[in-house]
This record gives sequence, structure tokens and C-alpha cells, in this order.
Amino acid sequence: MSRFQILGGLVLVLIASRVSVTAAEIDLKAELSRPIITPQTSLEETQAYLERRIPQLPEVKTTKDWDALAAKWRQEVLDKVVFRGEAAKWRDHPLSVEYVGEPLRGPGYVVKKLRYECLPGMWIPALLYLPEKLADRQVRKRGDEVPVVLNVNGHDANGKAADYKQIRCINLVKRGMIVLNPEWFGMGQFKQDGFNHTKMNQLDLCGSSGIAPFYLAMSKGIDLLLTLPSADPYRVAVSGLSGGGWQTIFISGLDPRVTFANPVAGYSSYLTRVRSNTDLGDSEQTPCDLGKYVDYMHLTAMRAPRATLLTFNAHDNCCFAAGHALPPLLAGCRPIYSLFGETDRLITHVNHVPGDHNFGQDNREAFYRAVGAFFYDGAKDFNAKEIECESGEVKKLDELLVTVPDDNATFTSLAKSLAEKLPRADEAPANKSAKQEWQNKRRKLLAQIVVAKQYDVDAEEVSPSEATDAKTGGTKIQRWRLRLSGTWTVPVVELSRGESQGTTVVVADAGRVAVAEDIEKLLVAGQRVLAVDPIFFGESKIVTRDWLWGLMLDTVGDRPLGVQASQLAAIARHAHDTDRSGRTVTLHSVGPRSGLFTLVAAALEPQAIGQVTQRDAITSLKQFVIEQNRGVSEAPDLFCFGLLEHFDVPQLHVLVAPRKIETIK
Repeated sequence: MSRFQILGGLVLVLIASRVSVTAAEIDLKAELSRPIITPQTSLEETQAYLERRIPQLPEVKTTKDWDALAAKWRQEVLDKVVFRGEAAKWRDHPLSVEYVGEPLRGPGYVVKKLRYECLPGMWIPALLYLPEKLADRQVRKRGDEVPVVLNVNGHDANGKAADYKQIRCINLVKRGMIVLNPEWFGMGQFKQDGFNHTKMNQLDLCGSSGIAPFYLAMSKGIDLLLTLPSADPYRVAVSGLSGGGWQTIFISGLDPRVTFANPVAGYSSYLTRVRSNTDLGDSEQTPCDLGKYVDYMHLTAMRAPRATLLTFNAHDNCCFAAGHALPPLLAGCRPIYSLFGETDRLITHVNHVPGDHNFGQDNREAFYRAVGAFFYDGAKDFNAKEIECESGEVKKLDELLVTVPDDNATFTSLAKSLAEKLPRADEAPANKSAKQEWQNKRRKLLAQIVVAKQYDVDAEEVSPSEATDAKTGGTKIQRWRLRLSGTWTVPVVELSRGESQGTTVVVADAGRVAVAEDIEKLLVAGQRVLAVDPIFFGESKIVTRDWLWGLMLDTVGDRPLGVQASQLAAIARHAHDTDRSGRTVTLHSVGPRSGLFTLVAAALEPQAIGQVTQRDAITSLKQFVIEQNRGVSEAPDLFCFGLLEHFDVPQLHVLVAPRKIETIK
């Protein structure tokens, strides 16, 4: 048995035993609590990092050049963001429409209840508003086509029954248009856990795009409208509030069939969001890798020269307030419309009364005016004043229910189905040489999936004036700010007693302060301890809605898991290099999240890391995330795109082998 194995066994025995800390000894928790970085350091570094990564609009001199760029971006987003993995098979799924129950009637119009299949097994309940004279038309009459409108909506528990949405639909149909009012995931009759937006990232983990159902629900809705014999394919509009505003710009930027778009208080540029934190969008607003290719500035500009009305609210109490969200979009997009000589087709409306987060009468009438201008050539007889709804026209939620199959697919059911066949991993060869080659290939694949980085470490010791060094009870404490490739600052507390018998790097979900007892046991065992708080943990935690910042890293092409593992691997290499004996480093993790990125770090760094010890680690991503039905808001690092497609925890263990992984109670 080697000296290292003996020492490793001694460490485990002593960690497993209970060690009491006497009053004469150092107050370890208090020393671990001393600040090393400011409460804003991680947030500020994340903001600066994102600003460097978010794409900006290039200068374009001709419409031909712009059209080529816009086509390239559409292709990239559709192929590399929306339709990845299993979702690629959903792309060409044929449209199926089923009408349900008896139609509802209003003065001069009919409302048909229907459901349409946006992907295999997932049916969207919707309401189709038709002018009475068109309700039963079966044959297209040339020259008699009418505009069609997809009315989407955001985070409103009433869903398609929201009164302001119904009023919009009724006003449009009374003006002779055909309107589709679909239900949105997580709202109205879809207000169920399986459609919680944080659960779409389960699909990402399985290597299939979680944003695909959102896109398909809209694109299939447009397909449905355009199959109607009275539909005019040259007059297709989309409009919606908040999450509906996001839906509007997402589909309207990517689908050239949309000839008029009116997003209402639904988005801002990623560059705006980085500094205006009220605008941070949730999972669908920040889909994995979208920001590698385009920003919402691009999606807006890609509307050119098609008609677009940008509506924002002056005093929005939710997000995307006009004052900060609108000006950057106009500054970026107006020059593109100017290239086409169509500046009058990019228009704006700012609502001041009530000015809060709304699609009220003032905003609706701005929409009607734009419809009159763009779809009816500004006809003088087109009245944009809102038509008051008669009694009983605006229905209650239960009156608008549309049945869907009991086994209707959800984000969670799709993820469970995908996960059954995952991970796809071949067995390691028995031959030692072949196994090493196999491990190297698998390490490269893992590095690609987590977007691993090789960080350089610049160590700055914190001066006594900032955090007093302590040598109480024989414990030497040094505090370090480790600058990783000029990008991240990671706070580290280094502790030792007497001559070191080895180095252990400690990480914990609850931060270094919470594991003082673990650290004390390691010190008693003769270990030099580096207590580390990587990004999103302990002192490096972003205080407010940190999971949304995790999504922002995902959207620009990074992965929170990869950043954490890369930080830990770099620190392990640094610790190994500063250990005079040249001994490898032990990683000690406490908690499910730190347990995963510790395994990834050890798998990627076979030289400096010699052993892993874990407490409260997960044994399976499939079980912990998919079967226990967790959302990305609980642990953004666990939803790394495509990780489960190739690696669950046992496969990561194989990459760490033959180094030991020990589980501690």
C-alpha cells in the first residue's frame, strides 16, 4: 500500500469520527465568516462577462447583406437552439386539428373550440374567432381573404380567458379578422406542474431543446390559421402581453410569415437586462445558447422591413419599462429599417395611463390603429376606437375550457420518456491501455458538454487590514482572492495546523461557513484545507435570483456547471503546484450541487486531483432531477444541456477511476 493510500485512509477515518472543538481552540466558523470579496463581486463579474459575450448588431451597408445575415441567424437559431436532439424530429410533425364541443356565439361572430397538436402527443387548447359570414366557408374565394391574428399571452393565471385578451380577440373579429387564442403553457387550463416553465429545462438536460414546444405551439398556430380558406397569407399578425410579448418577438423574428408584430412589454435586449435586473427573463426568455447567435436586438431588427409596433409601459411595475427597454431597441433597429427605406414600418407606443404592466384599452387601440394602417392601407372608414363588449361576450374560464387527452404530453412527461433511454454510453474496455484511451475521448466529450475552461490562477493574499490572520490554537489561516484568467474572483480560506499531510479542497452547497465541522476534522487529520466558494455558492452567491444569472450564462454558450467545475479544477491545480511535496489534491464536497461539479472537475483533471470524498451527493441525475421532478430554479447547474444524454453520475465515476471516490455519512 502506498503512502498516499495510507494517508487517504487516515483522512477518511478521522473525518468519519466525531471531533469536538474545545473552547481554547479557534472559533472556526467565525474565522470562515470573515469576508474576502464584496457582496457584489460575483454579480459584477457575471455582468461584465456577459456583456463581452452578448452579440451586437454588425454594421451593414446594403439590404442584400442584411437579408443574408438575417437568413443565416434564422437558420442558426432554428437548427442549433430550437430543434436540437429529439426536438429535430418534431419539426415536421404534421398539423392535426380537432374541433371540440359546440361553438360559442357573439354578435356577428362565432367562437370555435379546438385543439391542435404542436408536437407528437402534445395538444394545445385554443379558441378560433371567426366572422359569422366566414364561419362555415369551405372554399377559398380569391380577393375575399381577411387578415389572421395569433393572440398570445403571458403569465396570467386566467390564460386564454384573460378579459383583456378576450376583448382584443372580440374587437378584431368584429372588424372582420380571424383570430386564434391559444392557451399558454402553465396558464389557464394548462396551470399544472408539468407545464411549469422551470421544468422545460429537464428537456435540455436530456439533450433535447426545451424551447421547442414554445416555438412549435406558435408556429403550428400560424399553420392552422393559414389553412383556413379565408386566410390572407400576406396579412398575418401576432400580438401579446409580457410573456406574450416575448412569444410575439420570438416567433415574429424567426418566422417570415408574420407580416405584422406587436409585442407588448415583453422583452428587452440582453445587454439591457444585464444592467436592468428587473428584465431578467425565465427559462423560455433565456433559452440555452440563443445568445451565442442572436440577441433580442437581432430578433427585432430581423423583422425589417415588415411592420412592427413596439409597445411598452411608462411605469411598468413588472419588467421592461419603456424608459430603459425601448430606446436601445430603436437605436439598433431603426438603421436597418432605414436601409429598406421603411422607417415608418417600425413604430412605437408608450402607455402612460395606467402605465403599469398592461394590455389595456390604450395599448389595444394603438394595436388597432396599426392594424388599420398596415392591413387596411390606412382606410378612413377603419375605426380604431375600441368596440365595447356586450353583456356575456367576455366569458368565464370554465366556459372556455377545451378538452385535451388525459395523457396529453407535458415538459415533464417528455423528459421522463427521453430519460428512459439515457445515458447513451458504451462500456469502458477491460484492457488498461484501451481504457485510458477511451477515458481520454470521454473526457473530451464531457469538456465539450460542460464548456470547460482552462483558467490560470493569480493568487492575491488578503491583507490583515481586510481580514485579520489568525494563529490561535496552532491553526494558521490565510485568506486569498484567486483571480481566474482575469474573469472570476474566487474567495478561498487556507487553513493548516503544523506540518501538512496533504491538501483537501472543500466545497459545499451551503458555503464554506456551513462546513466548519468538516474542516475541523480535516485539520485534525493533518490536512491543509482550502475552503472554496465557487460561483453561486457561499460568499460567491449572487444574492437575488441567482438561477436567472445561471440561465444567462447558458444562453451565451457557457454552462454554470462548467464554470464551477473549471474553477475548482484550476484551484486544485494551483493547490497541487503550491504543495512542496507534489502530492495530489483531495476534493471534499458537501451537498448535491457541489457533489456534481466536484465529480466533473475530478473527471476533467486527472493529474492534480487524486481523490474525492463526498457527503450528501446525488447518485443519479436521472433520479434526482427527472424522477423527483425538479425545476431549474432549484439548481441551475444540474440542468447542463445534453449532460444526461451521455453522462449520469456512474459514468462520471468511471472517468474518475482508478482514483478513489468515497461517500461519507
